[in-house]
Amino acid sequence: MKKIFKKIMIFIITFVMMTSTLMHHNVKMTSAILNIGTRKSVDVGVLLNNFYNPYNLLIKKKLEDIQKENENKINFTFFDGKANPAIESEIVNNMLKSNYDLLVLGVVDEDQPKLTEEFVYKAKQKNTPLIFLNLNPAISNTIKSYPKSIAINNDSVQAGILQGNMIVDAWNTDKKNIDKNGDNIMEYIMIKGQPSSFAATERTKNSISTINKAGIITKELEEVRANWNPDLAKSIVEQLYLKYSNKIEVIIANNDAMAMGAIQALQKYGYNMGDKTKSIPVFGIGGVPETQELIKKGFMAGTVSQNARDFADAIYSIGMNLALSKDPLEGTNYKFDKTGVIITIPFQEYISQYTK
Repeated sequence: MKKIFKKIMIFIITFVMMTSTLMHHNVKMTSAILNIGTRKSVDVGVLLNNFYNPYNLLIKKKLEDIQKENENKINFTFFDGKANPAIESEIVNNMLKSNYDLLVLGVVDEDQPKLTEEFVYKAKQKNTPLIFLNLNPAISNTIKSYPKSIAINNDSVQAGILQGNMIVDAWNTDKKNIDKNGDNIMEYIMIKGQPSSFAATERTKNSISTINKAGIITKELEEVRANWNPDLAKSIVEQLYLKYSNKIEVIIANNDAMAMGAIQALQKYGYNMGDKTKSIPVFGIGGVPETQELIKKGFMAGTVSQNARDFADAIYSIGMNLALSKDPLEGTNYKFDKTGVIITIPFQEYISQYTK
């Protein structure tokens, strides 16, 4: 009798354990299925320092394309900083209150150190990951203090060198038309971004040094700052044309937006309408579709091109890692530069009406 009772008890215990295991497994399976069905997309707030820069709008378009290609996986919401630090600060405060999974911040150059420090401090309190766009390496220590923040930059040194090479090609190809007074000196106007901008400094320095290294003598008529703004560049070039007139042989701009503004100013005086004999070569950086069209028409001399999709892909890949609490470079081919927190996206080539 005891043996029979013992067997019954063993059977009951075994049955209970198996049932419990199966129920636990089913609960886990049900939970996983529910999670798959209800998993929310990663919500990303993107602050661009202005919407008048065609390159910023191109990045916005490429991120929108990525969102469409990854439906229910990521959602970008875009904000225009209007090149105003106070507006940018207010936008970021509101984004943090809205509990985005990730913030992507393109901060106006002039107040970048102050704003970067402010945003890192506030994001750290909320444990919100950050990606800064085109951060000055001099302030990289600020984001080093927060492991969930990194920066993605354009390679401004390379951009300046490519722009310089493009201008050298133009000079050597069409010197007769460019060197208006035949003195063998390239007389130019440089249109820079904002005064404190790392990108503006490196693009300017490397563009001119590349031209000089090629044995071309240069003379700077004016160096002006148009803060990356096409309207400001247009206004400045209108005044400079009245001041220098035919002495201007080349206009070099730190980005395509300001180059487009310069062309609009020259066209006001009948220049850059397609006739090379009545044209002042204007060179930009960015390679946006608008400037490529101007080059095709013969209105603009050339631009340095970067694949905006490459830049947007870096934001997406690294951003997803940060939002999901992974190593930012996991599963990617990106590498940090010597700062340990900045990834640099290269430019590919230049597009010029002087190259065959």
